[in-house]
Amino acid sequence: MQTTLSTYNRVTEITVQYKNPLKPSEMPQIKSSTQLEETFRPFFSDCMEHHEEFYIMLLNRANRCLGVSKISQGGHFETVVDNKIIFQIALKGNASVIALCHNHPSGNLNTSGSDDMITRRIKEGCSMLGLQLLDHIVLSSESYYSYADEGKL
Repeated sequence: MQTTLSTYNRVTEITVQYKNPLKPSEMPQIKSSTQLEETFRPFFSDCMEHHEEFYIMLLNRANRCLGVSKISQGGHFETVVDNKIIFQIALKGNASVIALCHNHPSGNLNTSGSDDMITRRIKEGCSMLGLQLLDHIVLSSESYYSYADEGKL
């Protein structure tokens, strides 16, 4: 098989771009699970008791919030979380630290084996990529559970 130069001219260029219009002093600084919960909660206003959603928060080294992105939306009992999507967003967003959050529509704040496995796998991936996993928060309409506060990170 003979390869011509024209074959190599058909390669798609991939670009990565990061723009943040805010100054670091304008970004909220996250210092506790309570601040994480307060920052994440508004994103769940339309789904809290209806269906599960999963979000990631990107932070810089000073724990200033760069932004929040929805990872997935599921049904009443679960949502599918693709670790590759989490890491794509974290790396493209120039994050040094990430925090995770999802809701339990039932109001039960006990974490499932699946919740624990997702958290463990993301933490392992963070280690390999030089990222820090700050926390994983599980929300209900009345309260929240913090993996970090419970010593499970």
